[in-house]
Amino acid sequence: MRALLDTHAFIWWVTDDSQLSPTAKSIITDQDNVLYLSAASAWEIVIKVRLGKLDLPEPPEIYIPSRLIINQFESLPIEIVHALQVINLPDLHRDPFDRIIIAQSQVEKMPILTVDSKITSYPVDVIW
Repeated sequence: MRALLDTHAFIWWVTDDSQLSPTAKSIITDQDNVLYLSAASAWEIVIKVRLGKLDLPEPPEIYIPSRLIINQFESLPIEIVHALQVINLPDLHRDPFDRIIIAQSQVEKMPILTVDSKITSYPVDVIW
């Protein structure tokens, strides 16, 4: 299975946070699955670090790529088709990072690993 990690799911996995659900842990550890991290999540993490809302043990430009490699996660760039899909999303909330991740999930036909109740309100498959 292919799946898209929401930002918090990625952070919780790489920091061994207990908030990560058993189902999410099972999906992440299953070697048959291919997991993706959106470029939007990397951008969101950088902003959180810069604003002092998130502490990482290394600078994000080192930490994020190294955790992708260690965990064998794939990066998912933001393509034009993803950006254009955002116009088809209902205006349920304004978080641009969530909206592009939702659009990527729809275009790429991948479920999102997320606990975010705002994302579950959209027409997208969610696993938690």
